[in-house]
Amino acid sequence: MMENVSTYHLPVLLQQSVDGLNISAGGIYVDVTFGGGGHSKEILRRLDKHGRLFGFDQDADAEQNIVDDKRFTFVRSNFRYLKNFLRYYGVEQIDGLLADLGVSSHHFDQGERGFSFRADGPLDMRMNKRAGMTAADVVNNYAEEKLANLFYLYGELKNSRKLANLICKARAQQEINTISVFLEVVKPLLGKEREKKELAKVFQALRIEVNQEMEALKEMLQVATEVLKPGGRLVVITYHSLEDRMVKNLMRTGNIEGKVDKDFFGNVNAPFALVNNKVIVPTDEEINRNPRSRSAKLRIAEKIDN
Repeated sequence: MMENVSTYHLPVLLQQSVDGLNISAGGIYVDVTFGGGGHSKEILRRLDKHGRLFGFDQDADAEQNIVDDKRFTFVRSNFRYLKNFLRYYGVEQIDGLLADLGVSSHHFDQGERGFSFRADGPLDMRMNKRAGMTAADVVNNYAEEKLANLFYLYGELKNSRKLANLICKARAQQEINTISVFLEVVKPLLGKEREKKELAKVFQALRIEVNQEMEALKEMLQVATEVLKPGGRLVVITYHSLEDRMVKNLMRTGNIEGKVDKDFFGNVNAPFALVNNKVIVPTDEEINRNPRSRSAKLRIAEKIDN
């Protein structure tokens, strides 16, 4: 049975995102970010006995939320391997895919996972605890230039070079393995008035690097264009500009880079048609109920029959 979703992760834009799938009761759907199972449970509610749902999650903790339903298949894997696992289960095409790219409240609330600067614990940040590289590995072993680049690219931090230099000097004295030690190192560089926002960017950058989030998202989106049936829906909730730009580009042009390809008549060759030209955001009521939804953006596209 599924754990109460609110104890693990309160689903963001629940009705809007599942509505966006335009569910056919007997169709095949994929929730590539199963987490607490909130979106999956709503999808299952709209399927009949012939419908199927696959839920992907690489975090072992998500397994406690597996839905006891014969129409549901849980896949213990990163969503970058979407196509391989669908083939394993004999599925070539699907009717819809939903991705909620946000980090669950469960991860932030568990200090030992290392995702939050509000509690001490190991500098870990792995979504998959069985994987190798941790945030401590990145902080202690990356060359200064590589550190600066990831803070700039993934955290959009203007002082990325100073930050990398400060970390490299500190780690020469002692390894940086815990959140508390890491905070002692980086806080002097952050302005008091923007400390929390700056720290959030620093932690975001490390988390993205540790989990190879941009590479995995790129692979999943490209595969989505192959496995969705004509008329199938791609529904994605993003939380920061890097992933949102990638999703928007793919939906508008068919590629991650946003390069527009036109035919002889000047029509854009793209595999998707936008369902919502204007991005969907949470209401004030939802933000008050779930503050982590504040930065959420929902984009929906439909596969074109070419």
